[in-house]
Amino acid sequence: MISRARRISIPVAGALVAFGVVGASTSAAATDPQDVTAKAAVTTADAATAFWTPERLRAAKDRTEELGNSVKGSGQPSSAEPDGKPGLVPPIGGEAKTSNKSKQVNLPNTVGRVFFTLPGKNPFDPKSWKYCSGTSLQGKYRNVVATAGHCVYDPASNRFYDNWIFIPSYWDGNQAWEGKTPYGIYPAKWYQAHDDFVVKEDFDYDYAFVNVASGFKVSWDKGKLTKTPVGRLGDNVGGQGFTWNRSTKVTVFSFGYPAGPHPDGDRPFTGRTMKWCYGKTAPMPAAAKFNVQEHIGIKCGMTAGASGGPLLLNYKSKSRTGYLNGVNSIAWDTDGNDRYDRLSSPYFNSETYDVYKVAANRWTQ
Repeated sequence: MISRARRISIPVAGALVAFGVVGASTSAAATDPQDVTAKAAVTTADAATAFWTPERLRAAKDRTEELGNSVKGSGQPSSAEPDGKPGLVPPIGGEAKTSNKSKQVNLPNTVGRVFFTLPGKNPFDPKSWKYCSGTSLQGKYRNVVATAGHCVYDPASNRFYDNWIFIPSYWDGNQAWEGKTPYGIYPAKWYQAHDDFVVKEDFDYDYAFVNVASGFKVSWDKGKLTKTPVGRLGDNVGGQGFTWNRSTKVTVFSFGYPAGPHPDGDRPFTGRTMKWCYGKTAPMPAAAKFNVQEHIGIKCGMTAGASGGPLLLNYKSKSRTGYLNGVNSIAWDTDGNDRYDRLSSPYFNSETYDVYKVAANRWTQ
């Protein structure tokens, strides 16, 4: 296998980090690690919140299907491995306690759908209305959403998306507006992504961490919008923990909102409700199509739309929390039968922590 040069990251001392590093920033700081691209959202929080009417939410299509994030075939395992000591950030509410086991799989309140419009396109054109999956994540100011890099930054136009919002616990089962946004809408204020994804479109770094504004419950009456502030994301739904430099063979849950077709054209999912997979990760093969050399994956038949959803280590159904150990990035048809059977994530190492800690310490209103 051809190896490539990687930046040398100083590993975090010890196995437990409480809240990232000390020292919050409200702008891209000169002290940010060199491998982090931080960008303020172009669309204001008010404008992004007002943009997403019930009709536009229903009409949004998953972005990953258009990008073609899939691989057919298999091969030798990739070279994913730790680059330092393992680290751990506890979930919100789990800083000083543990949860009992539960046999039932309760869906996490933290997971939801991410909505955005294509940059440089007419935002009022329905073809511009897109979505992915994501999750609320622990952070000093309880304002962090984790998702895939391609759900924040558009590889096609090389720009960050516009009108970006996060709706935790999104549910569209009865078409009722109240059912879609049970905990409110949280618009983006800052994006943090790895420089190698932004510059090189390297999917070994296909992850991003978004700082969102405090949320709103919204209602529409004859086209008029009414907003009611609901406060910070993490205060309302909690936030998953974060971990990095773990074994490449761990048991995780994956959550997301799949909607795209299998290669054979079958569409078993609608994207309207959250789905999950459960399994043990393993290093995935290299994939030149996406410059992938360090992905881990699990057996999973979820399709496009699940992109950006979390891989959670040590997920506890009782507390609905675990530790973010990856994000859904690429669907795989490893046996060539035109059905996706694996879902892969970039391996989270010290460079992932570099990106996360910038977001974890950034304050937003």
